[in-house]
Amino acid sequence: MGAGEAHITVRKLTMAYGSFVLMRELDFEVRRGSVFIIMGPSGCGKSTLLKYLIGLKDGDGAEIRYGDDPFTGIDADERRRMQRRFGILYQKGALFSSMTLAENVMLPLREFTELSESDMRDVARLKLALVGLKGFEDYYPSDISGGMQKRAGLARAMALDPEVLFFDEPSAGLDPITSKLLDDLILELRDSLGATVVVVTHELASIFAIGDDSIFLDPEKRTISARGHPRELLETCEDPKVQRFLRRGEDGGGPPGARRSDRKER
Repeated sequence: MGAGEAHITVRKLTMAYGSFVLMRELDFEVRRGSVFIIMGPSGCGKSTLLKYLIGLKDGDGAEIRYGDDPFTGIDADERRRMQRRFGILYQKGALFSSMTLAENVMLPLREFTELSESDMRDVARLKLALVGLKGFEDYYPSDISGGMQKRAGLARAMALDPEVLFFDEPSAGLDPITSKLLDDLILELRDSLGATVVVVTHELASIFAIGDDSIFLDPEKRTISARGHPRELLETCEDPKVQRFLRRGEDGGGPPGARRSDRKER
């Protein structure tokens, strides 16, 4: 499958908590090698959608595929095998405070591989170096800043050389400079690893800086109300809720998403 073809396909996904339907009949594709943004107001179901995509929740009657491989309607062992292809960075990093950074990165290696202790240590050292944390292998999460914790969480997400990286609000709690550095790092890793990236966020600067494609979850319509490149939606989408979301902060003196990365457009 080449770049630009669907890496993730979602059909007829309804997200519900008991009888309460959060979103219904979601249909979309994520192109291979793209940065795909899931956006919308707080409480619309962005993080819940991520849980369905990584298999933490089951969508009855829905179809989710990774390339040609079905992710729904398969047994637990097959799903676990497919989940090995995922890397996940949770909102708060989800590092274990009692473990060093290297030990945190080694966790998925212990679970999914039969590497020796020394080989796992070498992989952890390499992944931490990739995110700018060379020399911090024996530090604990409490010893480093919030931005460094996010980078350590990203190193752990990359431990198994995943095909797909999932991020849940990666910029939450970070100052603008640190957030930009993390955005740039996400793009560098996407380009170097050739991974597909799915990002849940409401941060405009990140949406415009890294997004190749996006969907907008509308909590009133309870479905996707817009789909496309964030800047194209800003310029052409006629949905007033999408416009209000993407034009937040315009009164602050600059255009939405003024902070751009130096990357070439893909």
